[in-house]
Amino acid sequence: MKIQESGENYLETILVLEQRNGIVRSVDIATELGFAKPSVSRAMGILKKAGYIVVDGHGHILLTEEGREKARQVYERHTTISTYLQFSLGVSKEVADQDACRMEHVISQESFDKIKLVVESCRAQGVL
Repeated sequence: MKIQESGENYLETILVLEQRNGIVRSVDIATELGFAKPSVSRAMGILKKAGYIVVDGHGHILLTEEGREKARQVYERHTTISTYLQFSLGVSKEVADQDACRMEHVISQESFDKIKLVVESCRAQGVL
């Protein structure tokens, strides 16, 4: 199922919060993104209905296998694009992260693959 950019951002945020805190609740997402809790609750309902998340009896938000895969894809695009902007073009980390957050949703697979090759090559050479 194709999800909107906002849904991808929520999935990416859930993945990041899970890695950072171990558990994720709606209030954590609201705080992280600076959104109102009702907006987050509405988005979680959409993601749950689409099969990307489940909510356990304690209110913890868990990524399904499909949700985790989508979140990983978005997060990989974000980190790879941000790294490329910083180290290949000299963009500051803050601006690179902001730009990557927008670009990760619209960049073609071909362009992303080329950027990824550059970043991987730099890592292999010890440049990054």
